[in-house]
Amino acid sequence: MRSKDFDGMVCSIAGVLDAIGDRWAVLILRDLSLGLSKYEELRKSTGVTHATLSDRLKHLEENELIERRQYQSRPDRYEYLMTRKGKDVVLVVQALAQVGDKWGITGDAGPPLRFINKKSGRAVKLALIDEKSSEVV
Repeated sequence: MRSKDFDGMVCSIAGVLDAIGDRWAVLILRDLSLGLSKYEELRKSTGVTHATLSDRLKHLEENELIERRQYQSRPDRYEYLMTRKGKDVVLVVQALAQVGDKWGITGDAGPPLRFINKKSGRAVKLALIDEKSSEVV
């Protein structure tokens, strides 16, 4: 069950958290960013119940983080794709992964995901950048 929303709160962080919804939605966004798009792929990857997955997908769509697109008829089947807004919100997911990796949250197995620059093949990470100079802070 979701907790109370942040209606009326003037806070960008609260707004993003409200748009995401809960921890299951974060995992759904993670999977969508990794290229999964079909309902059953998302269900298997997260282990979430059908009712919860359906609810979270609707919530993410209502908040314009994802869009549902039909890819088959008879029977109708849909895939879920991230919007530009959703792709920006995935930065939050990447930040969570980066902190989890730094502090060994997953134990001795090491980081389960690696973020790689496709051009160079080198690992990338999020950082704060000075807006004017573009220097890493």
